[in-house]
Amino acid sequence: MRAFVQPLVGLPADTHEAGGFLYHSIGDKYVRAVAEEAHCVPVMLPALTPVVDLDHALDHLDGVVMTGSPSNVHPPRYGEPPTTDHEPYDLHRDDLTLKLIERCVARAIPLLCICRGFQELNVAFGGSLETELQRGEGRLDHRAPRGQPLAVRYGPAHAVAITPGGWLETLLETPEILVNSIHRQGIRRLAPALQVEATAPDGVIEAVTLRDAPGFVFGVQWHPEYRAWENPYSRKIFAAFGTAVRAYREQRRVAPSAGG
Repeated sequence: MRAFVQPLVGLPADTHEAGGFLYHSIGDKYVRAVAEEAHCVPVMLPALTPVVDLDHALDHLDGVVMTGSPSNVHPPRYGEPPTTDHEPYDLHRDDLTLKLIERCVARAIPLLCICRGFQELNVAFGGSLETELQRGEGRLDHRAPRGQPLAVRYGPAHAVAITPGGWLETLLETPEILVNSIHRQGIRRLAPALQVEATAPDGVIEAVTLRDAPGFVFGVQWHPEYRAWENPYSRKIFAAFGTAVRAYREQRRVAPSAGG
């Protein structure tokens, strides 16, 4: 009997400097949600493009989660000049993630994009971003409250309206949910290939899917990975991703023998 082997899910690393050295890292809440809620093995993808052969790495992966990060996509990536409002940056991560998204979609590898990953998904398909959302007329302050305990910063902040008839409504079976809000940037121009799945009360886009995607592609601006086991909607999102990952893994396993 063949032993059960959990699927492998890649997560791109953030980079930061300390003591003159460059470090690659991923937050525990992302790897924990992948392991505990999607029931997959999380694997770090270091931001070493082009040293690491990305296509070779994807040959061994069954899904990818694009994580959130303190850094922002470098504005020239979507055709705007950089300003101090757009900082901080992680150019090493940009080099990895935008290529990674394109390759995952081309291969139909299941792709779950969270916060910065959500914004990267929009940029990868030709959209743009807006910084300091709270300055816009009629906008909510989407940033986490400063100086508060973690449970408050990542606690419910506002409702999102879920698009009727969309993928997310089918999954969650509700027209509205409460979400946390830990971002100061958001989508300015939605990429033409993306479909809105949820919006905040001020109109900020909070979730998207990819039209005519060959596989699972879902992006979310909030943070379902935070204590995902306590939130039934977060659990459904990661469970759906895990199901897609296992289906891709099984398809990949039998594909070589399908042609004889």
